[in-house]
Amino acid sequence: ISFCTSTPVQAFPPEYQTFSGSLYASCRMRPNTQLTPGSPKVYGQVLFKQSGPEGKLSIRFKLHGLPASDPQPRAIHIHQYGDLSQGCTSTGGHYNPLGYNHPNHPGDFGNFTPRNGKIRRSVDSRATLFGGLSVLGRAVVIHEKEDDLGRGGDAGSLLHGNAGGRLACCVIGLSSSDQWNK
Repeated sequence: ISFCTSTPVQAFPPEYQTFSGSLYASCRMRPNTQLTPGSPKVYGQVLFKQSGPEGKLSIRFKLHGLPASDPQPRAIHIHQYGDLSQGCTSTGGHYNPLGYNHPNHPGDFGNFTPRNGKIRRSVDSRATLFGGLSVLGRAVVIHEKEDDLGRGGDAGSLLHGNAGGRLACCVIGLSSSDQWNK
């Protein structure tokens, strides 16, 4: 039975070989279905690329729908679950598999300042698309406030950065390289 004999390379998804050792993922951002009236409705896409299990995870944010007149920084994080059954509320807390204090969770992307209601930015992350700590199937959440980066002086600051409510979210899934290469 050939499927029972796998080597470490074969333990990766088939896309690993298709894309010469890289994995790609994407996430289509949608407004939280549990938004309070008057909250911005954020849409867009988050793209991921990682070249091998030891490579950096590169992320591109292409978001819109924030108030053009309000340049308030917004926190963006990976949350534990890809469950959108109750809007962004059911995504759980920050993805923190190693139990670090905030802002050292693998999915802490920091703060993003919109320009003309849009966020267009690329970052590198400590998160991974490979192995047992993969962020595949987890959610990306954009928050209503700025992340205090663990300097708020209270328990909430060390847990989630006091970033406030959840404006929009999406689930990270494997994708082709097409969107990344556009």
